Amino acid sequence: MATTTETPVISVSEARGGAHEDLRAVAMIWRRELIRFGRNRTRLITAPAQPLLFLLVLGTGLGAVISRKTGDLDFRTFMFPGVIAMSVLFTAIFSAISIVWDREFGFMREMLVAPVHRSALVVGKCLGGATVATLQGCTMLVFAGLAHVPYSPTMFLVLIPEMALVAFTLTAFGTMIAGRMSQVESFQVVMQLVVFPLFFLSGAMFPLKGLPGWLMVLTKIDPLSYAVDPMRRAVFAHLGHHAAAAAHALNPGMSWNGWFIPTGLELVIVAALGLSMLGGAMYSFAKAE
Repeated sequence: MATTTETPVISVSEARGGAHEDLRAVAMIWRRELIRFGRNRTRLITAPAQPLLFLLVLGTGLGAVISRKTGDLDFRTFMFPGVIAMSVLFTAIFSAISIVWDREFGFMREMLVAPVHRSALVVGKCLGGATVATLQGCTMLVFAGLAHVPYSPTMFLVLIPEMALVAFTLTAFGTMIAGRMSQVESFQVVMQLVVFPLFFLSGAMFPLKGLPGWLMVLTKIDPLSYAVDPMRRAVFAHLGHHAAAAAHALNPGMSWNGWFIPTGLELVIVAALGLSMLGGAMYSFAKAE
């Protein structure tokens, strides 16, 4: 009697686009961002170059010019939180450029037809980009000694969550813009028109004190101003008494009509903007073809 061999059947689970699949999609895209970041060794080495150039060259030059006003405070110490914000800003914003690349090469189409909600793709991208930007900002903490900033674990425990919050907000903003872009060149032009005003109006490089009225208004409507100020407060809190007094004289903090904004409210503003940008990014992807 002839015997028949049955071919084993491999069970296949159908993706139904539920919460479990959405969480898997978020985790996979987040992991993809970290893998791309880790494999790009050139980026790991060269990314701190521009912030260090600003800190050492521009900080030293400006410090020599306004040394009478800074007193015992090295101006590079004043610039250090702004340099951290600079590192996070450029990394977070331009991490969204991979979305445009994926669209040009067709990978984005494959992700959009996956049986998951598009909002999961956006969340994964924002979390991944924010993680990379936070790690990039953490590399700048290694150079704190060059700006006469103490290596205080307590200060780092405050700075790192603040960096993560602003990184998420900026990544969501870049993702929202990239969701409607089809060419890398167009995205780069738009980002350059947005990034540099955000950076220079935030008080990262100069004190927000004694400015003309029109410039003061622009600094108050700059979202990044409300991220740089908490980081600067965290650094100033760990300086010596005389240096902290000089730092406070240079830039006492953000204020509305003479009322100085608490750090907690500044962080709430940044978080609210981040959630708004995330919603805008989800809307952009929902409308994307």
